[in-house]
Amino acid sequence: MLKKLSEQYNIILGSASPRRKELLSDIGVRFSIQTTDQEENFLTTIKEEEIAEFLAKQKSEFLSVNLQQNDLLITADTIVSFNNELLNKPKNKEEAFKTLNKLSGNTHKVITGICLKSKNKEIVFSATTLVTFKALSEDEIHHYINKYNPYDKAGAYGIQDWIGKIGIININGSYTNVVGLPISELYQHLKLFI
Repeated sequence: MLKKLSEQYNIILGSASPRRKELLSDIGVRFSIQTTDQEENFLTTIKEEEIAEFLAKQKSEFLSVNLQQNDLLITADTIVSFNNELLNKPKNKEEAFKTLNKLSGNTHKVITGICLKSKNKEIVFSATTLVTFKALSEDEIHHYINKYNPYDKAGAYGIQDWIGKIGIININGSYTNVVGLPISELYQHLKLFI
């Protein structure tokens, strides 16, 4: 299937995320990278589950201006939500600590919106995963913030990092979605372009 897709399309990943690049490579997709500096924004009136899809579609609109007939663009946006509050990438240690302290002992949502776009077709979808942390000690949170990089991740953590390995006690949904791309769902939707 992927060989056929690669013969039919130049696949473009509209993301600089090393985790998304790795996940897409892991399933054998050959692709190039394009990114945009355009600032994303959304209306605060849209529902939480629609935000990730809206942002993925917005990225696609920024990047698809010069889309060629045989191009297939993949854009994605991941949001983390706890008690209807969006937990963005932390700007500093204090924000990272506050975010991880909120997630400690609780369940939160990770939602990734994806937009697949060619000249003739567009598919937008999302995946939601529920993630539960054990109660984290202040020492564990500080250790993670000091030794790892919470600043480029919504929710201030990477599930594949140390804190995910020692702190997450339950996942309901796609693991790769929490890493940055719901690969199984993406694979199923890519098949619709053949």
